Amino acid sequence: MRSYAIGDIHGHLDKLRAAHDLVAADRRAVGDDTAPVVHVGDLVDRGPDACGVIEHLIGGIASGLNWVVLKGNHDRMLSLFLDEEPRHDTGLRAGLAWLDPRLGGGITLASYGVTSADERPIAEVHAEARARVPKGHADFLANLPAWHLVGEALFVHAGIRPGVDLCHQSEDDLLWIRGDFLDDPHDHGPLVVHGHTPVSAVTHYGNRLNIDTGAAYGGPLSAVVIEGRAVWLLTDAGRVPILPAA
Repeated sequence: MRSYAIGDIHGHLDKLRAAHDLVAADRRAVGDDTAPVVHVGDLVDRGPDACGVIEHLIGGIASGLNWVVLKGNHDRMLSLFLDEEPRHDTGLRAGLAWLDPRLGGGITLASYGVTSADERPIAEVHAEARARVPKGHADFLANLPAWHLVGEALFVHAGIRPGVDLCHQSEDDLLWIRGDFLDDPHDHGPLVVHGHTPVSAVTHYGNRLNIDTGAAYGGPLSAVVIEGRAVWLLTDAGRVPILPAA
């Protein structure tokens, strides 16, 4: 069973369009226009056009494209901020807020016309954000799923809690987990395809596949194709196999 996946986007619409072009080229090469394209979350923050990214994804889905968009921790932080009363994400450590420049929330709001968000009173920024972010965008973010299963591939943003059935996984783990998942060498059943923790290149660990190659920090936005448990990176020159690390 074939599926495509795209890593953490972080507000880079140009990179997202280029990744979709690579998927389209592979579709033409194999004659497949139906396999899903799964985006593993973190649509927003740090990059310049979160608004454009969300609009592009909403438009593609509305046009009938088989695109699946998962919720990342940054997407949830924005969604919680847009609530009637702004809420703090439980995954963030105490003292760190979404509008902290290190997280990039202010850059996301700037793409909607809300400027200098990290320098103004929170109540003022919150009111302006709720007025400027389209309801369709807010609803889209609020209703994103946290996982998607296709054949032997389980797509999530951050990872899973090892040893816990999928139906009992917490959203906090699916969006935020690191060490307990990344350090676990055991087979999880399906191949877990995730982002959240940037790596220098798409890496296959046997039990998991990390496709976050640091688009947020100047790296590429990677797109892959998965058939069973076999994985290829999509490039301008075609498929490049990604083999499990020894």
